[in-house]
Amino acid sequence: MPSDIEIAARYTLAPIQTIADKIGLTPADIAPHGHHIAKLAPTAPLPAAQGKLILVTAINPTPAGEGKTTTTIGLSDALRAIGRRAVIALREPSLGPVFGRKGGATGGGHAQVGPMAKINLHFTGDFHAVTSAHNLLAAMLDNAVHFNTPMPSGHPIAPRTISWRRVLDMNDRALRQIVTGMGSTNHPLRETGFDITVASEVMAILCLANDLEDLQARLARIRIARDTQGAPVTAGDLGAAGAMAALLVEAMQPNLVQSLHGTPAFVHGGPFANIAHGCNSVIATRAALALGEFAVTEAGFGADLGAEKFAHIKCRSAGLAPAAAVLVATVRALKYHGGQPLADLGTPDEAALARGLDVLDRHIENLQSLGLPVAVALNAFAGDHANEQQAVLAHCQRKFAVPAHLCTHWADGPGGAEALAQSVAALADANADPHSRFTPLYGPGTDAEEALTTIARRIHRAGSVILAPAARKQLAALRAEGLAHLPVCLAKTPYSFTADETQRGAVSGHSLPIRELRLSAGAGFIVALAGDIATMPGLPRAPSALGIHLDARGEISGLS
Repeated sequence: MPSDIEIAARYTLAPIQTIADKIGLTPADIAPHGHHIAKLAPTAPLPAAQGKLILVTAINPTPAGEGKTTTTIGLSDALRAIGRRAVIALREPSLGPVFGRKGGATGGGHAQVGPMAKINLHFTGDFHAVTSAHNLLAAMLDNAVHFNTPMPSGHPIAPRTISWRRVLDMNDRALRQIVTGMGSTNHPLRETGFDITVASEVMAILCLANDLEDLQARLARIRIARDTQGAPVTAGDLGAAGAMAALLVEAMQPNLVQSLHGTPAFVHGGPFANIAHGCNSVIATRAALALGEFAVTEAGFGADLGAEKFAHIKCRSAGLAPAAAVLVATVRALKYHGGQPLADLGTPDEAALARGLDVLDRHIENLQSLGLPVAVALNAFAGDHANEQQAVLAHCQRKFAVPAHLCTHWADGPGGAEALAQSVAALADANADPHSRFTPLYGPGTDAEEALTTIARRIHRAGSVILAPAARKQLAALRAEGLAHLPVCLAKTPYSFTADETQRGAVSGHSLPIRELRLSAGAGFIVALAGDIATMPGLPRAPSALGIHLDARGEISGLS
């Protein structure tokens, strides 16, 4: 079977202006980065948003794979094939998973965006810009401490209160906890660490900001420490927001690329959904809505994390409302959630599949609880058994009366998702007023503990939320400062409804342990860290990097 990069090499991509022409963008509206990539010019006169928003999400991810990004792309290609003007809106890949466990994030098979290698690696430098802006703030913070610089309050920073860590776009567990300031002239000595760039608040701000003015204002609100009298210190107090924004000017411009079948795609921003809010940029989504009939986007990992945050963070911040949701699943993944060993997933197992359907049911129920019309995309894998595929499709029809389709876009391109496209278009067309139907689970201004409890009980079906003493103290401080009303961004393992990634299936009645609450004042939410979730991932025993190679012609192989 050919690899994704080998399949991508069979296609000839169109010049980027040809793709821009499809959505009404002139040469003056884009800034090309080579032949097949462009930045949307900040002066591009976009029309008012006219399209409808389609959210693609999935069941909890498994080692067997589900194909959410592949489905986002395949669905968009299929919508174009049936005469509907779809525009893709995706996140950018992070080098951490590209070289780690997951691999790239440009889809797969005959449902990819390209140029695949460029997008998965350095692309247009947006992640470099975010990393640089984040670390500039860290350097200026340490510099202010070194020189004992007074803040606007008149008091210097208390080093032990510094909460701003550095970032790197790589999985590197050795950097989770480090000591800085070693050496006789580099004081003060203090413990700190690195997070991965996609967990940076700067990345979240880039993806939630409406424009450059909003970007700079949000950067200025970032909390980084307290002064010696206990008053909060922000990036604005340090005078860093202007320089940070200068580093992010081009990164704020959405990237325009294409699918292998010529569907326009905005690929912009990249916060993870397990440790951040997991959605592409608001600017890119709005551009897709302005330039297409349908803006097809995705939220990271499963619907319990990505779709929940899409609803309560991105949509609330940007005033968006999806017209329909697509839930992606596979027979293999459902059987894995039902307890079948990974090595045996090619063997029929009616009992495991039945148990796995409980996971599918929960995600459908969760999406419907948000007021979203749902369609199920069952991705076909080689080695699947037809009777098990039909059992899943019949279950969706029988229990929920939702459209469910077997999808073969990985192997067959747009034709493999045309039935899904017809159903999704019909759902969106029938949803005349998505804003009136869309119903987030908690309202604006809800206290963080109540919001956490709502998410835990309604989405993850937990019996209780347990705040560790440190988290309880942090919640009290947020309440005292009038900030406990911000939306909650739950950071936890994506592989389970619990905080324990080994617990498969539709677990319920469990306790959700919250060890820490982190204020992201610039992004406008509170990160709640559950269990032992790490904001700097580590590489697996056999990382994907081991299979990536470069030949004498400069051709990359092994990238997936």
